[in-house]
Amino acid sequence: MAGELDVAYVAQLARLHLTADETQLFEKQLSEVLQYATKLREVSVEGVEAAAHAVPIFNVFREDKACDWFTAAEALSNAPRKANNLFIVTKVVE
Repeated sequence: MAGELDVAYVAQLARLHLTADETQLFEKQLSEVLQYATKLREVSVEGVEAAAHAVPIFNVFREDKACDWFTAAEALSNAPRKANNLFIVTKVVE
């Protein structure tokens, strides 16, 4: 079972202030997760091909084709503020 120190340490790293009841609940949940991980180690995966997905996945992207897009004037046509063919936006970073 995961010790109180483990949960308290992780909570401290995450800057979480846990009550005693929350710490006890998370200890129980962590213990159950670790028990399940241990149980999964017992499963024989011999002969199972390694895969990143449960089902086969193929490239689902469309072919990259050059095409006509907006001109600068069209892109700026609905801009509330613009100058010198550029969008004017409010500064959000100091």
